[in-house]
Amino acid sequence: IQLWTAGKFAILTKAGVTTTGSTQVTGDIGTSPIAAASLTGFDLILDSSTEFSTSTYVTDGELYAADYTLPTPTMLTVAIRHMEKAYTNAAGLSNPDYTELGAGLINGLILEPGLYKWGTVVYIANSLTFDGPADAVWILQVAEDVIIGTGATITLSGGAKAENIYWQVAGQTTFGTDSHVEGVFLCKTAIVFETGSSLNGAALAQTAVTLDAATIV
Repeated sequence: IQLWTAGKFAILTKAGVTTTGSTQVTGDIGTSPIAAASLTGFDLILDSSTEFSTSTYVTDGELYAADYTLPTPTMLTVAIRHMEKAYTNAAGLSNPDYTELGAGLINGLILEPGLYKWGTVVYIANSLTFDGPADAVWILQVAEDVIIGTGATITLSGGAKAENIYWQVAGQTTFGTDSHVEGVFLCKTAIVFETGSSLNGAALAQTAVTLDAATIV
């Protein structure tokens, strides 16, 4: 799945990002068309250029909002368009290799590369493994919510890379307390990180992202 300029971001949203606790994000955060006031809990430090802010909660990245100085608004408009296009492209893929696997209850499974499709909620109670070589791709089409259970861990095996795992989620994605997840999340609605949860990948949401002492790398 091509992300274009949306791939620059660890978090990209249309309706803001809220954090509480000792969150740590590695990479850029962006929100548009909403203003910087929607980036709450980050103790923003506006750069002298007024094109971006920094935060002690963000490493190797900046925070961007639609009301910052040009070229930031234009850059964000394009990135949001690319995020939406990537979501549409992922949702539009046909001929899945697996349909309704486990009726959405995929805890403990080992997923080989391919296109997976569910019309249900997808729930992972404890564990899930993606097993394949470094160039392998997984695309998961989910028509409802994705729920990662408390303490659940998603692992990579055989050289699999988080950047090649795409979760296209029409509902909300919730990362349970102390869970760890791998992949790029393209979500039509919200992404919620409960206390101590972590993601190796990206959270690209068409509404908002909420974090509570979460980690994104």
